[in-house]
Amino acid sequence: MLLTAETLLTGRELLRPGWIDVSNGLVDGVGAGAGPRPADRTLGAVTVVPGFVDTHVHGGGGTNFSAAVRSDTATAVDFHRRHGTTTLVASLVTAAPDELLRQVTGLAGDVREGLIDGIHLEGPWLSTVRCGAHQPTLMRDPDPAEIDRVLAAGAGTVRMITIAPERQGALAAIERIVDAGAVAAVGHTEASYEQTRAAIAAGATAGTHLFNAMRPINTRDPGPVIALLEDPRVTVELITDGVHVDPALYRHVSRSAGPDRVSLITDAISAAGMSDGTYHLGPLAVDVVDGVAHVAGTQTIAGSTATMDHQFRFAVKHSGLDRDEALIAAVRQASINPARALGLPATGLAAGGSADLVVLDADLAVTGVLRQGSWVVTPNK
Repeated sequence: MLLTAETLLTGRELLRPGWIDVSNGLVDGVGAGAGPRPADRTLGAVTVVPGFVDTHVHGGGGTNFSAAVRSDTATAVDFHRRHGTTTLVASLVTAAPDELLRQVTGLAGDVREGLIDGIHLEGPWLSTVRCGAHQPTLMRDPDPAEIDRVLAAGAGTVRMITIAPERQGALAAIERIVDAGAVAAVGHTEASYEQTRAAIAAGATAGTHLFNAMRPINTRDPGPVIALLEDPRVTVELITDGVHVDPALYRHVSRSAGPDRVSLITDAISAAGMSDGTYHLGPLAVDVVDGVAHVAGTQTIAGSTATMDHQFRFAVKHSGLDRDEALIAAVRQASINPARALGLPATGLAAGGSADLVVLDADLAVTGVLRQGSWVVTPNK
């Protein structure tokens, strides 16, 4: 199947016009111009980008991944795929030991079946001071035996674990996580600058939703944010939903970290794609008003109701760059960087890679989604 489009971003270059040839779920070739033969589908005045990669998402379409029930997982995955997410890592919140094992065991089967692309544990080894939308009474110090049980239950499907470096045993836990082939991320933390640097030295290479649920920057106490930003080994997540970070902070972090170290995430909960109301994130009730989620009865933000296409549009609009430069940067942040940071199969539209792409109209709204060579959302043309 040969597709042509007015604008095609491969993740490495911008082609205008461009073409992409797909067969058996893979990219056979890509290039500039009209294409090597008549197109099977002329997409027209659209922008084609690599499929989005969301490495931090709790649910959507009314369901949570923490249920670890295949039908619920499939509902959330289908919802996000229709918004351009072709690679998805399911995130779990803090849970009791037995419940965490149940969740990881259930989701591991979904990874093996190809429904999701990995598991992210956002807890339980977090700071109660920066608990966010996690149940503080369930938070605990990382125990080597529990970590080993969880990783064994995942059998290689746990891609990332968020941990607070100041917890007792955290540095040894980070080393254990990295040795098992997973990514250790710093987040939900009251750690000092020095404690965060120690976590990075132990092997942590990611920052979980930078600024949110983190000790803030102080003139004489730079804290985790500065330690994460200044180390070239670290990729930092940003929730660019217009609620979690100001556009000026997004621009500053993008400039400070550079083109390869920012990953856009949704941190979406079950309320994504749903109306306002009361939902749950793990054991906690969450109230959604005007599309913004808070832990019930508080002003604590509880994830988001956003999708990756929304995050992509925010990035392009608020980058401070011209349109083409903004598109190139947003593609890296929404597709290339998150895949690389978690060691997922390479994204980007290149020969031999998976045929995962998103078709966007002039307003960057999704009009088509191709995953592994099959249309999830079929373009009109």
